[in-house]
Order: sequence, then structure tokens, then C-alpha cells
Amino acid sequence: MKKNIYLNIFLFLSIIVTSCTSQKEIVYFQKGLNQSDTITVSQVYVPKIQPGDILSIPVNSLNAAASSFFNPYSNAAPTTGETGGITAAPTLTQSAASGYLVDASGLIEFPIIGSIKVGGLTTAEAREVIKNKLKEYVKEPTVSIRFLNYKISVMGEVTRPSVYVIPNEKVTLPEALSMAGDLTIYAKRDNVLIIRDNDGKKEFGRVNLNNRDVFNSPYYYLHSGDVIYVEQGKAKAAQSDQAYRILPIILSTLTVIGLLLYRLK
Repeated sequence: MKKNIYLNIFLFLSIIVTSCTSQKEIVYFQKGLNQSDTITVSQVYVPKIQPGDILSIPVNSLNAAASSFFNPYSNAAPTTGETGGITAAPTLTQSAASGYLVDASGLIEFPIIGSIKVGGLTTAEAREVIKNKLKEYVKEPTVSIRFLNYKISVMGEVTRPSVYVIPNEKVTLPEALSMAGDLTIYAKRDNVLIIRDNDGKKEFGRVNLNNRDVFNSPYYYLHSGDVIYVEQGKAKAAQSDQAYRILPIILSTLTVIGLLLYRLK
């Protein structure tokens, strides 16, 4: 008899506390999308090197011995993981120890050559600048440049909120949310906030993931340093409020049941 009483109590509380979220609230890109449709995606963002960036710049040439003088970080420990190259962000000390820090004037200090202006350039443009300077020292140099601190932050109603290091120069909002384990069932999908640094000012943008217009949004392609904040929806807030409201009732009910069971012994 006691088991049946406790079971009924558990089922009653589960029904009251649990709040349902409709399917329409959790389906992505549902509005404005036909069964077979083509969408023009927002123009790909090409990042430019900024002060504070940390760059990996390995150099190769026909003379390996000569090239080694321009690779002071060749033996540095890698800062990216083995699973897809995407990890939680390393510390600034770890990144700086394995790459070139761009100073406030947009300069890096390169071995033998000295100061090189790379601020305001894309990695492709900076590669050509460094390659031309290297031609004075080595034959047929090749240069590659990669950001070591290209990172985004994902906060709020996601499975794994964290700061993520991006191994390439291109990442979209859906990709970033996938890295964070997707939105929870309680996330507010129609009002995702993107916080972006823009010439020293904070820019705030909103994105509706339920609508296909997200692909045309200026926030579809993320910039380094972007912060994604996902609010909790009404369902979770209502569930929490409801739980707090019925908690005294639950305690009182359990107390009464406990007294009744004690008297029935």
C-alpha cells in the first residue's frame, strides 16, 4: 500500500513540475523555407589581422637550414586538440609562447628581419609581405599564416558553454552552436544575441534561428572574439516559477501523508 501511495505522489509531482515545449519552438529554419529552395548566403567574412592577435608563421625554403632561423616556434607545443582541432581556448601565455604577438601598432618582431607591419592585412596579404622580405635571405621561400587565438564564446542555454578556439578563419553561427553541443530544449531560438567588437565599440545583434533569414544575417559568419548568448525560453522560466510555487504544497502534503502512515501502523 505504501509503495502505491509513493508512486502516485511521484507521478503527480512529475506532471505538475514538467512543462512542455512545443515542437515549433525548437525546429530550426522553419519559417520561409520551402521543400526545395535556394538561399543566397551572406558574404564570407575575411578577417584582418588586429593588434592583440597571435599568429603562427612557419617558413620553408629550398635550404632547410637557412629556413630554421625564421622558425623560432617550430618546437612549441601545439595548442589545438586532436579532435577536429577545436578545443576550449588556451591561455594567452600558451598562445603567445607558440606564435607572434601583434603589438598595438600592428607590428610583429620577426627573426633577423625585425619589425614587420601586418596589422590591417588579411593573412593572404601578410603572407606576401613576409615572403617578399624573406627573398633577401632564402631562395623560394614559402610562408603560411594562421591565427592562434581566433576564438568565440558561447554562453547561456547550450549543452557545453565555453570559449572555443577556431583552427581556421571561417566559422558560422550554426557551426559554433554545434561545437557547444547545440541549444537545450529550453533555449529561446528566435532571439539569439551576438556581441561583437567593432572598432573599439560593442555591437549587439539579434538572430532568429527559426527563420531562414539567418543565412543572410551579418552575424551568420562569426568574427574572432564574438560572444553568443542564448536566452532561456518561457518554458523553463515557467517551470522554475511553478516549482517554487508548489514546493510548500508538496512539503505540506508529504507531512500529512507521513503522519497518516505513522498513525496507520
